[in-house]
Amino acid sequence: MNPQAIQQFLSTTVADLAVKVLAAIAFWIVGRWLIGRVVALMQAAMNRNALDATLTKYLGSIVAIALNIALVLGILGYFGIQTTSFAAMLAGAGVAIGAAWSGMLGNFAAGAFMLVLRPFKVGDLVTIGGVTGTVHELGLFGTTIVTPDNVMTLVGNGKVFGDTVQNYTALPLRRVDRTAQLAGSVEVTDAMRRFREAVAAIPNVSTQRPPEVSILDLNGMGPVIAVRPYCHNDHYWQVHADTNQAILRVAAEAGWPAPTPATLTRVVQA
Repeated sequence: MNPQAIQQFLSTTVADLAVKVLAAIAFWIVGRWLIGRVVALMQAAMNRNALDATLTKYLGSIVAIALNIALVLGILGYFGIQTTSFAAMLAGAGVAIGAAWSGMLGNFAAGAFMLVLRPFKVGDLVTIGGVTGTVHELGLFGTTIVTPDNVMTLVGNGKVFGDTVQNYTALPLRRVDRTAQLAGSVEVTDAMRRFREAVAAIPNVSTQRPPEVSILDLNGMGPVIAVRPYCHNDHYWQVHADTNQAILRVAAEAGWPAPTPATLTRVVQA
């Protein structure tokens, strides 16, 4: 092969290709930095306007994906690749990927619907998809929940949207449900008064809605008293534990007998 032709090839084609590759790398680095800055500024502006944190993260993810796709198409156009053909190929690949990843696309669509309906937000205590915990993040395809035992759990948005959602934080007060089994010999009216006074003295029990103390059931051992104070969701477990202690303390101070099943003895003479 002619050495002069090889030298000319290296000095033109390879050199131009090297310049384009270096330029593409520079475009990618600078573009990624600019995308990060744009998304950060957008989210900062939304936070200043006191918009929901879930909406801020969700829109930030969508904008970042769209800008990254535009950056890739721009770099391909710089290399002379026809982006229209690439877009058609990408659309065809998208159909194939969509058929294979129908569940992922369903999660994405469910996340978009939840963004509009907003059944919960970041920081809410919820039960979704059989998981109870605090909402950490609403992503494009899944919702991240931190359970009470501090485990990060990801639930697919499709399961969240298609299942029952219980939001414990949506309302200002939450009811604590406890019961007290009494012996049949205990005077019920006095017991209910004692329970009501003891529970009302528990810290963080709501004064807007007084505790509910009522006869829940009757069984073979005696009456069952429902003891139900109200409190803010942040104090639920503290009030729950203190209510149990109050029930035991009232029973001990009153000297009530332990509830035992009633027995019936029949004597038959021959």
